[in-house]
Amino acid sequence: MTAEVRTIVGMSGGVDSSVAALLLRDAGEPIAGLFMRNWADDGSGTCRAEEDRRDAVAVCGRLGLPIHFRDFSSEYWSGVFEHFLSEYAAGRTPNPDVLCNREVKFRHFLDAALALGAERIATGHYARIDTAGGRCRLLRARDRGKDQSYFLHQLGQEQLARTLFPLGVLEKTEVRRLAADAGLPTAGKKDSTGICFIGERDFRTFLSQYLPAREGEMVTPDGMSIGRHPGVFFFTLGQREGLHIGGVRGRDTAPWYVVGKDVARNRLYVEQGIDNRWLLSQRLWTGTAHWIGEAPPGTRFECTVQTRYRQNDEPCQVVVLHDGTLAVTFERPQRAVTPGQSLVLYRGEECLGGAVIGSTDAPLETAYTDHAA
Repeated sequence: MTAEVRTIVGMSGGVDSSVAALLLRDAGEPIAGLFMRNWADDGSGTCRAEEDRRDAVAVCGRLGLPIHFRDFSSEYWSGVFEHFLSEYAAGRTPNPDVLCNREVKFRHFLDAALALGAERIATGHYARIDTAGGRCRLLRARDRGKDQSYFLHQLGQEQLARTLFPLGVLEKTEVRRLAADAGLPTAGKKDSTGICFIGERDFRTFLSQYLPAREGEMVTPDGMSIGRHPGVFFFTLGQREGLHIGGVRGRDTAPWYVVGKDVARNRLYVEQGIDNRWLLSQRLWTGTAHWIGEAPPGTRFECTVQTRYRQNDEPCQVVVLHDGTLAVTFERPQRAVTPGQSLVLYRGEECLGGAVIGSTDAPLETAYTDHAA
């Protein structure tokens, strides 16, 4: 790579990274692209990595940019996928995108860019970065419908100081228009959805390759047998699809939802009603929190949080416990707060950081006994 290149753009083969590169090139920034291979082809025919690679090469060719290639599939396996499996085996529901950003895209990719002589990286994420008081802040994107700060909350000062998010001030419609106007081959490409290494495959079929499924009993919280389930790993709190519950004598026709999982007894709890009391919680406890500014705003403070991506902000009170974990109390009960997912904290537009949800006070949860606020 020539010494003039200052920024390496992570080229995913999608429209967002394509326009990130376009904007930086047009602004006169000396850039190159880098395509990351994060998942080894397992022969299923569902992996889009080669198609994405071709699109990344085509975009860089259109923009007149050099492109590099790195295989991070072993790092992804050890840093993301093994954790994904262990969490499902424990009955929790992890968020691999959060770990992928922390362990691969803003660690191994950043290291590779620096090794190539660049000073920083850029990606097509929808988020913003600014500096206040000598520290970097992670801010929501202007397009709130596309904001990805939730998935970036584990980043720290070192990563943010060496990162650009060119799309943070744009609406998605504008990104598509810019791509079309520039004749980029990804202008009309469909956005990827779901977990990247599963792709279009059936989740249950994929997971059963790694975790042995064991059929078990499906019951109501009061012990009424409803049927059988194919494996508790395949379900998450609040889930309605895939239960295949027909008419139940003595019950109305309202939909059934997963309200709890007992992994040790291989039992799945279900109940009717989208907002039934078994799904509601007002308090939760987390693992050790990560703070983007390197320290919490206090040991006890108020803010808003999201317990899942694209959820509306929920006001709450946060208590930072002596071991760095959090006890959080919501202003109003929350539905289907799920252990293993990320709790992400905000003050206005600023993302403060977050933590993995450990347990809640939902009726079927066993809350930590040593987390007295």
